[in-house]
Amino acid sequence: MKNGFAAAALAALTVAFAHTAAQEPPQPPAGPGAGRQGRGGRGIGVFPAQQRPPADPAVIDRGKTIYGINCTPCHGADARGGQLGGPNLLRSQLVLSDQGGELILPIVRGSRAVKGMPPLNLSDDDVKAVAEFIHSLTAAGRTQGAPPPSDAPEPDILVGDATAGQAYFAAKCGACHSAAGDLQGIATKAGSPKALQNLWVSGGGGRGRGFGAPNEAAVATVSVIQPSGEKVEGRLLRIDDFVVTLVEADGSVRSFRRDGDVPAVDVHDPLDAHRTLLTVLTDKDMHDVTAYLVTLK
Repeated sequence: MKNGFAAAALAALTVAFAHTAAQEPPQPPAGPGAGRQGRGGRGIGVFPAQQRPPADPAVIDRGKTIYGINCTPCHGADARGGQLGGPNLLRSQLVLSDQGGELILPIVRGSRAVKGMPPLNLSDDDVKAVAEFIHSLTAAGRTQGAPPPSDAPEPDILVGDATAGQAYFAAKCGACHSAAGDLQGIATKAGSPKALQNLWVSGGGGRGRGFGAPNEAAVATVSVIQPSGEKVEGRLLRIDDFVVTLVEADGSVRSFRRDGDVPAVDVHDPLDAHRTLLTVLTDKDMHDVTAYLVTLK
């Protein structure tokens, strides 16, 4: 009897569950990336601001106007940061958690004044409109924090004078680089004028990647001279006011504690010239040199 009763109860529960499941719509999976579709369609975003329908286009347009007047200098026209150092709003956890301005409103009212965000004289409706505009940018972005799509063509950076760029290169860069040597074919290797300009201005992307040169040519080295007179040399790994760490030729890693000028430390970084150049490089000089370097194919 017990077995028969259990079987009947199980059957009843199965029928009830099936009936309930048929009435309830399927729920999206939980966790990061939940509800996202592949490249063929848009799914449900993982942030609350991406999980509700967009606002009235008129409200978004109004918010865009208010944002442009009050917020662009700090946060940029596309909300990814402006000239006055405001944060990227498309990556802000608070903005991504906001639904309709309820989390943004206290900040506009001055809750973060001590952190550099002054209060703005905006009404509650104005703040909500601005929030809806920012959320529209988030919804339009390809990924979190990415700029919204635009039909505007990329700016043409080849606006400089190649002859002037060649003269500038000879005066400022010729001591370390040569068009017939390390930079031969650099325009082809870079792939695009923009990539080429970023490459030469940065010096090749940081430590270990010299502009137009083998990797080892841009490695920073250091000499450490201890009070005993012992001199230790190697590739620089880290240096600050308290410690210097290097790798010797045999691969040994050594660290030395620093106390002021003891031990004596001499750093040689081939990219220092590029960093110094950034302090005097004008927009015209940059475009002139780029116009010259694109001819080195």
